[in-house]
Amino acid sequence: MDLKIAHTSPEALRERSEITTVHTGHDDPDYEDGAVIPADAWQPLTDEQLTAVTADRHTPDHALVELVALPAGAAPTHLADLVAPLGDPDAVHLGRSHSPADARTTTCNGDGGQRIGLHIDNWDRHLLAARHRSRRRLCYNLGPGDRHLLLATVDIRTICRTLQSTPDHQPHTDDFRRYIATGHTTHCVRIRIHPGEGYIAPTELVPHDGATHKEPHPSTTAHWLGHWPANVLERLI
Repeated sequence: MDLKIAHTSPEALRERSEITTVHTGHDDPDYEDGAVIPADAWQPLTDEQLTAVTADRHTPDHALVELVALPAGAAPTHLADLVAPLGDPDAVHLGRSHSPADARTTTCNGDGGQRIGLHIDNWDRHLLAARHRSRRRLCYNLGPGDRHLLLATVDIRTICRTLQSTPDHQPHTDDFRRYIATGHTTHCVRIRIHPGEGYIAPTELVPHDGATHKEPHPSTTAHWLGHWPANVLERLI
């Protein structure tokens, strides 16, 4: 598996996480046609799956998923509040987004308001050969409700190479949709994020989304992009 999650306790990660398959959505008014959606049959990670998604000393920082604690003090609202603890003065504050309660996935398109399902970000727009240079996303759950981070277990580099894309190809969510639609398989891991907790993840590499499925309360998230080394913030697990 391409997904790599940093932790020091396998049981702590297992306690927060579940795994399922994905499918392509059709004729669903809530989703774009062809969107990749997690199935509802969430299961605990097996020992084999847990080992497969666990980062090791060979995992580069740019590919690492980290669950991180909110720095001491009030929830940050501006990039300046995070320059000192994170150390990247060129990082960008993307703002906040609001997610309603009980949403299977949270990201909507900018046109008809349909959900886009698991997707990759393209803020940096690096081509396939340079995709590893993309910034990671820092996201904090400001509450009031819990939410989940959804992560596919295959990354866009493997997807594009499987589809025989050239090194100068511009990876896109459509590549992931075509990968699933043509019979390739992957799993989706969901990780619970409580209010006051966050993650740093390579969202330009790993298909992902947020979710509040079966959660009774909405949540608001704050987002940044930056080149941050591993362990820059205290880890939760």
